[in-house]
Order: sequence, then C-alpha cells, then structure tokens
Amino acid sequence: MGGFWRALAIFLLGGVFGTGFGVALGFFIFPYVFPPPPAAEQLTEADRSPLVATGNFIHANPSDPIHYGKGKVSVYQRIVFLESDFEVGPGPAFHVYLVPKANIRDSAAVKDTMFVDLGGLRAFKGSQRYVIPAGVDLKNYSSVVIWCERFSVLISPADLQPAR
Repeated sequence: MGGFWRALAIFLLGGVFGTGFGVALGFFIFPYVFPPPPAAEQLTEADRSPLVATGNFIHANPSDPIHYGKGKVSVYQRIVFLESDFEVGPGPAFHVYLVPKANIRDSAAVKDTMFVDLGGLRAFKGSQRYVIPAGVDLKNYSSVVIWCERFSVLISPADLQPAR
C-alpha cells in the first residue's frame, strides 16, 4: 500500500511542477509568439510645444540579448513621445519611467530612486505618447527608461539632452 501513496505523491508533485513550469514558460514565450501590433500614435500641435529634451534608447547590457532597446525619444512640456523608430525586445509588464538620474546602465540605478511611472508600454515598436503628470519639473529628470515591473529589470535607458 505504501507504494501506491508514494506513486500518487510523485504524480501530484510532477503535475504541480509541470503546471508551474508551463505557466512560467508562457510568460516568457507569449510576447514573442503573439506580440502586439506596432504603435503609430501622432502628436497634436498642442503636444509639440515646447520641446524640452531628446534622447536615444540604448542596449544597456550588450551581453543580454533579450533586454534591448533602440530609437529616439522626445520630451515635450506635457508629453513623452517615443518616436516611430522606437523598438524594444518583447516581454511582460513593461513601463515607461522618467528617472532623475543620468547614465542609467543597470537595474539597481532605477530601484534606488524616485521615478515617475508614465504607464504601461502599449507596443514593443512604433510611436507612442505618454502624458507627464501635472507638477513634474522636467529639469529634475535626465533619463527615460523602459522597465519590466514584473521582474524589476532595466530593459532600455535613454539619456536626455536639453533641447536647443
């Protein structure tokens, strides 16, 4: 009788681990298999004035082939605009942050600071606009960052340069 209970316990434990592995694999594979379509948002004339800063997203850790980004970002007085050449590697729960530090190259630099969360990333490619909350003084923010909230990982930073 002891062999039956042992076999049942192994079967149930295998089912739990197999289900957990399948769900975890789904979190990683789903964005690659079913990515959202590219975004193509436009700026209105009210959004365009005045331009405060610009930057370029970079691949912060070249040894990490999954977490990358590229493309331009423009920061206006009330809008952060990811330009049409924007692209990041797909993943779950990406957000757009304004960060008061420059030269962010690792996750610890974001975790240790007070950032402004502009909302969830709507697409992995293409132009997108994010409203800056009232009262945010843009002079205090020198980076725009794409961040994975689910795993607390830096995806791609953009150092901002003041507009001329």
